[in-house]
Amino acid sequence: MKIAFIGSHGVGKTTLCYDLAAALKRQGTSVDIVKEVARLSPLPINRKTSLEAQTWILMTQIAEEIRSGSQHEAVVCDRSVLDNYAYMALACGRQKPIERFVDYWMKTYDLLFKVPVSGAAPADGVRDTDEFFVRSVDELVDALLEEKRIPYERLAAGRRDGWIETVKEVVARTAEGGKRLF
Repeated sequence: MKIAFIGSHGVGKTTLCYDLAAALKRQGTSVDIVKEVARLSPLPINRKTSLEAQTWILMTQIAEEIRSGSQHEAVVCDRSVLDNYAYMALACGRQKPIERFVDYWMKTYDLLFKVPVSGAAPADGVRDTDEFFVRSVDELVDALLEEKRIPYERLAAGRRDGWIETVKEVVARTAEGGKRLF
């Protein structure tokens, strides 16, 4: 099972990844987290990014998902290729050949959880905290999800304390082969 938390940066995706992975491990599931790879980029990110940087991020994300999936029964992704593509499209315009591949790759996720913007992005020394930029990414992710009719679960804004319970319920219902995860 491959699960991704999607949305802009600074919204709580990483926390949810770790919470879900811990819950799955407690149930005996072999699980790995694919961390946000933008932090590893050798090229500029955020508003100073380039097509080359965003292509590196997108391809590294895919490589990490493949590596993780080959070794674990559950993979929890701190972002999906759709989010990564949204950053690319925002900075460089839509790239139709890459977008076609993103459309194909999106079918490899079993579950997507859209994490809403619910306040200012915290300063972490890496990601951009500009509110307009954060919201622009979020809005583009929403637009791409709608345009491409990608199924996803939207976490309720303002209900952050209940997000992990919602996630666990959906994951338990979706588990392949009827395996009880929670």
